[in-house]
Amino acid sequence: MLGRLISYAIGGIFVVALMFGAFAPREASQPDPTHALHKYPMKVSWAQDGVFGTFDRAQLQRGFQVYKEVCAACHGLERIAFRNLTDIGFSEPEVKAIAKAYDVPSIDEKTGEASTRKGVASDYFPSPYANEVMARAANNNALPPDLSLITKARNDGTNYLHSLLVGYGKPPAGHEVPQGLHYNPYFANINIAMPAPLTSEGQVTYAEGQPKPTVDQMSRDVTAFLAWAAEPKAEVRKRTGVAVVFFLLILTFLSYLAYRRVWADLKSGAH
Repeated sequence: MLGRLISYAIGGIFVVALMFGAFAPREASQPDPTHALHKYPMKVSWAQDGVFGTFDRAQLQRGFQVYKEVCAACHGLERIAFRNLTDIGFSEPEVKAIAKAYDVPSIDEKTGEASTRKGVASDYFPSPYANEVMARAANNNALPPDLSLITKARNDGTNYLHSLLVGYGKPPAGHEVPQGLHYNPYFANINIAMPAPLTSEGQVTYAEGQPKPTVDQMSRDVTAFLAWAAEPKAEVRKRTGVAVVFFLLILTFLSYLAYRRVWADLKSGAH
């Protein structure tokens, strides 16, 4: 009997607690002061957009140049092999020369110790840091993300990345940026550890006949390159999809004709 009374008491306390939690007035939530400053990505028209869109090879090569000369100092591209660069218009000798300019991790065959060697076309782009600890130590404890899938890892990634690269500026009055961070309204919480990578016109020297390397142009080019890096076979996928849809349309039409023919014979037989 006593045990039953105790269980009833515990159940009653539990019900009262639930009722109190459901109906007790709550404190008003404090608005996030950064919400009013946050901006959504700018909408940009990209050559690769749409079912029939294709990458601009010249833009991809310029974007790779920006990545190599600016971004590669902090960010890796571990899912892309040097040989993949032939897909954006580089010749095999050019790819071999690009790979040879990199030192990739290796093992000394004689001693078994960690070593490096010159890259070859089949190698993947090496990380600029040996490990996460070294990466954080060099970047005020911030970990630079690998850029292989960056446009897939962010919502509206291509527009987001371009907006982020050109979005640095002075904070508005009343907004204090913590030490070691930088104001960028396109970043999720406004304050970003990465300083502006593209700071001035001509930071990267393009070949003759190419567009003027303004900050906006360099941002568009490297963003297009990273969009390609995130999905190197996007154009093949689009062509395959169009071919499959075209095939299904023909198959549907032929099936309809066969259906009409079969039922026409059955109907005439029925009469």
